[in-house]
Amino acid sequence: METAPTRPKRRMRTDAARNRNTLVAAAKTVFARDGAAASLDAVVREAGFGIGTLYRHFPTREALYEAVYRRDIERLVELGQAAADSVDPVEDLRRWLHAMVGTVATKKGMIAAFALAADTTSAISARWTGSLTVALDALLYRAIRTGEVRGDVRGEELLLAVVGMCMLRDQPGWQASVLRLIDTLVDGLRTDRGAQAPG
Repeated sequence: METAPTRPKRRMRTDAARNRNTLVAAAKTVFARDGAAASLDAVVREAGFGIGTLYRHFPTREALYEAVYRRDIERLVELGQAAADSVDPVEDLRRWLHAMVGTVATKKGMIAAFALAADTTSAISARWTGSLTVALDALLYRAIRTGEVRGDVRGEELLLAVVGMCMLRDQPGWQASVLRLIDTLVDGLRTDRGAQAPG
């Protein structure tokens, strides 16, 4: 008995893909900026669309959350890969950890505004944590290999430290405070050779 051929999945039209990307970028901006006060109305205003366009691409709050979070993780991975040929691995490490603060800020804003269930956000985050750890391990290894950073710390430990600093702060201006703490943390990881390096 012959089976019907499987129809290939249709590719998203160019304008639809562009609208989706615009919505994801707008959501990141709004939720990182407004936190718990953010709303879907604010997202569509930022994107310049109507609410119908948002729901066409993201029928649930969880779908939007996952798309924004996934985009942030992909960009962190790309940032780590772009640093592969850099001459300043310590600054690459610092820049990546700074970018991680923006990712956590967006995530916090969406969880608070959407009142998302903890098991939902944990399941989504678990899919991407491995990619973050691999990217951070590669950056850390490069800095250790140059002798500028001590070798007794792992990427997972740094990741937990940064996320912890972000999650414990909710007051206005918390991101700037965490960025200063990250600078202190990175400087504390430097060896004597790294501390004496120019810049």
